[in-house]
Amino acid sequence: MTSVRDHWSESAACHSVDPEELFGESARQNRAKAVCSGCPVRTECLAEALDHRIEFGVWGGMTERERRALLRRRPDVVSWRRVLDGARRDLEQSQSDRQGAGAL
Repeated sequence: MTSVRDHWSESAACHSVDPEELFGESARQNRAKAVCSGCPVRTECLAEALDHRIEFGVWGGMTERERRALLRRRPDVVSWRRVLDGARRDLEQSQSDRQGAGAL
């Protein structure tokens, strides 16, 4: 059985967007980042770009400049997929804990 994570690009919000919109400058980058904001596979996309050092375009809501800065700040990271998945789990757990505390 194939999971969404195996073929994340098929579920991407930008799947049907003109590629020129994802690889443009300034205003087009902002529009591309807006598409990313509600994407269900944003984390997988960003991890792909970071793990493979993709140089151009908006991936996972980050421009090439933003990704380069992140890579410089965290040269120790071997797998961004693992880091981002862990951060997502932590956030989901934190949100779940807050909701549970509100029920008391």
